[in-house]
Amino acid sequence: MSPEQWTRPETEGTTGPPAATAAKPTREQVIAGLRATSEGGADLVQLLTPEGQRVEHPDFELDISTAQLRDLYRDMVLVRRADREGNALQRQGQLGIWVPLLGQEAAQIGAGRALQPQDMAFPSYREHGVAWCRGIDPTQLLGIFRGSDHGSWDPISTRFHLYTIVIGNQCLNATGYAMGQRFEGKVGDRNGEATMAFFGDGATSQGDVHEAMVWSAVYDAPVVFFCQNNQWAISEPLERQTRVPLYQRASGYGFPGIRVDGNDVLASLAVSRWALDECRQGNGPVLIEAFTYRMDAHTTSDDPTRYRLADEHEAWKLKDPIERLRVHLVRDHGVDQDFFDGVEAEADELAARFRDFCFNIPEPPPERMFSEVYAEETPQVAAQREAYLQYLAGFADEAMAGGVR
Repeated sequence: MSPEQWTRPETEGTTGPPAATAAKPTREQVIAGLRATSEGGADLVQLLTPEGQRVEHPDFELDISTAQLRDLYRDMVLVRRADREGNALQRQGQLGIWVPLLGQEAAQIGAGRALQPQDMAFPSYREHGVAWCRGIDPTQLLGIFRGSDHGSWDPISTRFHLYTIVIGNQCLNATGYAMGQRFEGKVGDRNGEATMAFFGDGATSQGDVHEAMVWSAVYDAPVVFFCQNNQWAISEPLERQTRVPLYQRASGYGFPGIRVDGNDVLASLAVSRWALDECRQGNGPVLIEAFTYRMDAHTTSDDPTRYRLADEHEAWKLKDPIERLRVHLVRDHGVDQDFFDGVEAEADELAARFRDFCFNIPEPPPERMFSEVYAEETPQVAAQREAYLQYLAGFADEAMAGGVR
């Protein structure tokens, strides 16, 4: 084939860079992309419509009680409230930054509740809902964003790794961990172990994610790659990341890919359970694309009004994950207002406790940065700590001498 034949048909006869590499998408391009993908396409797995109507899917049955539905609703409401308080605390100068999850509660709670106690989860920096499902109190997240620690929970006991700031790196970590699960014979039946890695659509353009999928496929690693496609990688739309739907990329690596309605907590739960079970039985890996939307900024240092259309944001408001479950509970399960009032009261209590904890986070002592660097302290780290403490003590001596004078 000659170089002239490489031109894709839709670009023949045009000049300038293709749309995917243009400096800025046109308004028409963004609207067209929204209309083409707003429902997630024909392959979207959905069990609860935006109107709160329960629907069936031939491949993903979900037998769930009213009590379990209420628990999922409570999870999403409390996680959203903690998230909103974190956002407010940053605006008040109490946190250096906050990473919102607004709009992605169903994807995270559905996946988080699908995890079994023996499974391992590797988050990025937005998985506050998954952390909640793994028993990590929201207050334990605050030190990261205040700059007082790198995470205050034990990844081994919680089976939830510390937050990963480097985009996509957690996928490599998860793949290595999952390879270890296979090498140690911890897969092969429904009681086996599995690993789940969480990342966004923008991370799929990172080499770390590609390498993780290559290695996981070659070694049949029991890892579920859970991509929260919230449509925007900071200020770049999905069309700048891929020419095909993200879940279809899995076929290139040789394992299954599936797209789920990320604003449907029931579908997210059912698909995640299936994927994790596949991995536990030795049939992994699996890629899940949770089709959702980032309703807030990428972080509190971002201004999404500079690159997103208001029409797009308003359209996704109608697909709110919490509201659709609330409607379903009222209409189909007869849940009364007392339940919802009780959840709101619990959310108020969590918010108050969250704020109080933030205001009173103790400043870490200077030697803290040298502790727990290694399982066993090395002579080099010990020498560095002592040198640093002597350096700081010199300032105190100078201040005292100045006072005497």
